[in-house]
Amino acid sequence: MPTLTLPAPAKLNLMLHILGRRADGYHELQTLFQFLDYGDELSFSLRDDGQIRLHTDLPGVDHDSNLIVRAARLLQHESGCTLGADIELTKRLPMGGGIGGGSSDAATTLVGLDHLWRLNLGEDRLAEMGLTLGADVPVFVRGRAAFAEGVGERLHAVELEEPWFLVLAPQVSVSTAEIFADPELTRNTPAITVRSLLAGGGHNDCQPVVERRYPEVRNALSLLNKFVPASMTGTGACVFGSFPNEDEADKVRRQLPASLPSFVARGRNVSMLHRSLK
Repeated sequence: MPTLTLPAPAKLNLMLHILGRRADGYHELQTLFQFLDYGDELSFSLRDDGQIRLHTDLPGVDHDSNLIVRAARLLQHESGCTLGADIELTKRLPMGGGIGGGSSDAATTLVGLDHLWRLNLGEDRLAEMGLTLGADVPVFVRGRAAFAEGVGERLHAVELEEPWFLVLAPQVSVSTAEIFADPELTRNTPAITVRSLLAGGGHNDCQPVVERRYPEVRNALSLLNKFVPASMTGTGACVFGSFPNEDEADKVRRQLPASLPSFVARGRNVSMLHRSLK
């Protein structure tokens, strides 16, 4: 039976501003997404019996609750497709790291099975479905660096420099819900335009809350700040700094404690998922 193997890339939030809390309880955001040439990998094998089977266990995640399985079954339901899939996951991205592991896996599942099942639903429809799974899924479905507004679903494609990033992954899993519920979270940052953002500026409103709650993240930021300006992505826990080339990023990585996981990857305006499909 046909098999398709695709990457599920990481992303960075280069900034994250919280403008306010909406009536539905969600927060109005502005953020800037860029992809990394590093991530998970998913292999899909066609089944003709309609069954969805993920053959990779994740600690603490029930099979039917996994975003990969949920995305596959959502695509079946919305398209009326009677085919199924066996799915293998090679997991590299940390859970609760703020670099989009689960959302990227879900998006690659939607895009990959749309190809494998020959549905040809189109990017807009897949992104619409992805939003029901999580606010970050649409940007992975579309695969282009973007300035995002709303809860992260209103995307405006942008062209950014593509530096090399050193990403540190403190060994904690940060709860996004916990951070957004924190009473000390800043929720009144003034809105900015794409033009003013690209001219310089931007910060992460979640970072002070995470630093206070998670000393591991605070320590990682302090360590990386000795070499380059360091920032946190999303609601953490991963932190990053940018470099003009791979060698300089690797040089700093080699000076970090072996107990602190890290990786070096190129920033990309078109995700490696979409580049691989071409």
